[in-house]
Order: sequence, then C-alpha cells, then structure tokens
Amino acid sequence: MDQIYINKKRIGFNIGEYVVIKLIEKKPTEKLYSHNLKDLEPIKEEIINKIIKIIDKKIENKNIIITGSFLDKGFKFNDIDIIIIKESNVKFSSLKSIKDEIDGQTGIKSHIIYLTNEELLAGLSTDPLYKLMLNKCASKKRFIYKMKKKINYKLLDLHLLKSKTLMDSFDILNGDEKYYSLRNMVVIYLFLENKEISRDSIEKEIKVTFSLDVDKIRQNLINKEDFIKKYKSMYNEVSRKILEGVKNGSKQK
Repeated sequence: MDQIYINKKRIGFNIGEYVVIKLIEKKPTEKLYSHNLKDLEPIKEEIINKIIKIIDKKIENKNIIITGSFLDKGFKFNDIDIIIIKESNVKFSSLKSIKDEIDGQTGIKSHIIYLTNEELLAGLSTDPLYKLMLNKCASKKRFIYKMKKKINYKLLDLHLLKSKTLMDSFDILNGDEKYYSLRNMVVIYLFLENKEISRDSIEKEIKVTFSLDVDKIRQNLINKEDFIKKYKSMYNEVSRKILEGVKNGSKQK
C-alpha cells in the first residue's frame, strides 16, 4: 500500500479523519489526431502518448502514426504498428533503441516503419496496402491521407504474387495466413475497381464473393474445393487486369 506523509502541523486534520486524495495539477498530454477512429480506450491512448514521448526523446520527427489492429476495440492484437515520418536518415541503432524502449515500457511488441514524407505521399497515391494501413490511424500531427490515385501495375503485380502462396500451399497454411493472402488480393482488386479500401469494405467483398465470414477463414474452417475455385477465379481476373496495364505501359486509370 502507498503511504502519504502529512506534516504534523496540520490544522483541521485530526487523527482518524477521512480525507480525499486529489491530483491538483497534471501536465496535459498532446491531443491525438485520428482518422476513421471512433472510439479509443483510455489505456490505449495512454500507451500511444507514451510511445510518442519515447520517440520524441530519441529522434526529431515530422510525425508519428499508429495504425493496425491495436486500434481495434478490445485487446486482440499481437503488436503495435508505428510509422515514423522523418526527413533525414535514421541510424539502425537509433531505431533499435526506440523499439527496445517501447517494448520494455509498454509490454507490447512494436513494429516500426520509417518513411520520409514524400514516401508516405507516394505510397498513398500508388499502393493499396498503404491505403488500407492508414484507413484507420492515430497520429501526433495531422497529415494528408487523400491523394490522387496513380496505378503502378508493376508494383501491384509484385503485391499479387504474395497471394499466389495460398493456392500453392493451401494445406500447410494456418487460418491467419490464408486470411492475409486473401485480404492482400481483395485489396488489390478493390484498388483496381476504384472502390473504397477499408476493413469493412474488404470483409464485405469477401462475404459476397466467397460466401464466408472472416472469422471462419481465420479459424481455418473453410471448404478447400469450393474456396480454391472462387479464389483462382478472382486471382486470374486481378492478374489479367494487371498484365493488361503493364502491357499498355502502366497507363493511369
């Protein structure tokens, strides 16, 4: 039990009387900016502010962005995704020091991405995975997240290759691995179709196209024959659109 010591010259405070312990002054924390984030548990907000303080203490930065499943309601997350926006190079030793301190002070494994502001803006305009990653986030400062879309078909082709693994190794992949392969392909599909990219839109597309809830996929409760047939169909359609784009010289849609 914590103890509070009061000077013996305490007018009005007799032994055995009840008192209220109240914080009369507290340094205000910086306001967090958010995008598509309706509710954030107070403990998570406290963790984010602690992370920002750790990073600010270690390196100068333009912005710090928190994203990923950590921001979802509840505590079903494996790590916390952190994007540090900085204009100059950061030494690997500095990033490792930041990661070690965050992991130690929060008890949560951190995944840190370092980007320049130009790289962030380029990613938001050309890469559907950036759009998904930043569709819901909290940040130290405001940033521009709506950029004019530019389709880089060669980049999309590289991303799509990650989803080919599911067809080649269906039997040895667990539910989460299958889900991430599927999600990757659906994100690319939505990007090419000029549709909204968000967690809700992805899950809706999966439910409509595959007649499956995300939970069943992640629990590995799917019928292989029926699922693979639909998966190959979408994969081939997305691949065909990408190859047509590459053939036509990566023309902007």
